[in-house]
Amino acid sequence: MPIQFDVDPSVARLAEATAEFVREVVIPAERECGGSVHDAPHALRETLQKGAREAGVFAPHLPERWGGHGLDLRGQAVVFEAAGYSVLGPLALNCAAPDEGNMHLLEKVATEQQQERYLRPLAAGEYRSCFAMTEPAPGAGADPRALRTTAVRVPGGWRIDGRKWFITGAGGADFTIVMARTEGGPGSPGGATMFLVDAGTPGMSIVRNIDTLDESFFAGHGEIVFENCVVAEEQVLGQVNRGFENAQVRLGPARLTHCMRWLGSARRAQDVALQHAGSREAFGSLLGDLGMVQQMLADSEIDIEASRALIWRTAWELDTGSRAAAQFSSVSKVFVAEAVGRVVDRAVQICGALGISASDAPLARLIREVRPFRIYDGPSETHRFAIARRVVKPYRQPRPAGPAGS
Repeated sequence: MPIQFDVDPSVARLAEATAEFVREVVIPAERECGGSVHDAPHALRETLQKGAREAGVFAPHLPERWGGHGLDLRGQAVVFEAAGYSVLGPLALNCAAPDEGNMHLLEKVATEQQQERYLRPLAAGEYRSCFAMTEPAPGAGADPRALRTTAVRVPGGWRIDGRKWFITGAGGADFTIVMARTEGGPGSPGGATMFLVDAGTPGMSIVRNIDTLDESFFAGHGEIVFENCVVAEEQVLGQVNRGFENAQVRLGPARLTHCMRWLGSARRAQDVALQHAGSREAFGSLLGDLGMVQQMLADSEIDIEASRALIWRTAWELDTGSRAAAQFSSVSKVFVAEAVGRVVDRAVQICGALGISASDAPLARLIREVRPFRIYDGPSETHRFAIARRVVKPYRQPRPAGPAGS
């Protein structure tokens, strides 16, 4: 099957409508709140999503059955980039993390009853959700096998005990998808199970909202404690002891959709830098005519174009079910996360004082938002480890046996 770089006309029209909606509606709202939505009122989210529905751009990623446009990942790459031009664009379109990834997971793994109870209101924007896997050290983080939260069988269901942190969107979420160990111990490669836990379930409590560098994820990042938290058998999501495998249904595409959205932010930073370079005079000429500034602008164009090409290739690999999809997903996550950071950093440098002004340009906000991207959904170092391990595997030679009697 050939890889095609032309964009379907219907996808192009949706992307153009999204870009217009972001310019006309979302960016003014972003300026009003300063891009910070950790403690934003639900009215802001509801207003933005109402506007997205009216503009016909709501839920581009969802099948028509759930009220969306039914785009595959290749189509999402184009539209999500347009939405990501504002840090609030994905929230408005209901394609922001963690809800977007949870919708995909529920569509693929949940039972019909679970889909009606959780996916339908989540897809409509009536619910919010979170995905609780990360734990404080020495628990699950970059290495999910370190999982320490446990779930044991009790009459009628399961009892969950453990602590989670950096759980995006935990505050005010209507339900939580919790990863807990149902077999084995920390370090075991399997034995995890996912559970659907409703807000207000006894034994689950959000103990704090963590103050972080970034502020554009709605409700921020919470710390959750589960203590004697009992859920019914029908709250198991997927199969018992298959949680790690089923989570990959969510994590692979979710890494890529992060890349799509943040590429939109890189484009915005580059546009700000270009506008400044084309109008600001220094040393007898425009900044854009100075060689050092030209090099930074050129390098950012290269990073943007290379990121987009890699995202599109990875989307194709995932859409077609290629065996190489996991490798491309890791490659994209590392390259795009770092390329976006470079683009925003160059834009700040080109704009000088304007670049670090939080009230006169979006760059100060963007540089705070994009830096954690190199950590979220697996730090660059973890993905590099996985990338290298895969490429070395076919060349690995058997280790020679030690001397007899050793």
